[in-house]
Amino acid sequence: MGRQALVVLYVMAMVAVIVGVDFAFFRRRLWERLMVNIGIVLVFAAFYFGFLRRW
Repeated sequence: MGRQALVVLYVMAMVAVIVGVDFAFFRRRLWERLMVNIGIVLVFAAFYFGFLRRW
């Protein structure tokens, strides 16, 4: 159960970062927002596979 809780918290943190960046910087820019969101997800995925997957 501890690993599942860690993954849920990690996904919630990723969603919070994406929503925060969207509202703060890219409110009316669709394509820029999409590219930045994809970049954020890739960074979070790389960090997950690099460090957190071992737990």
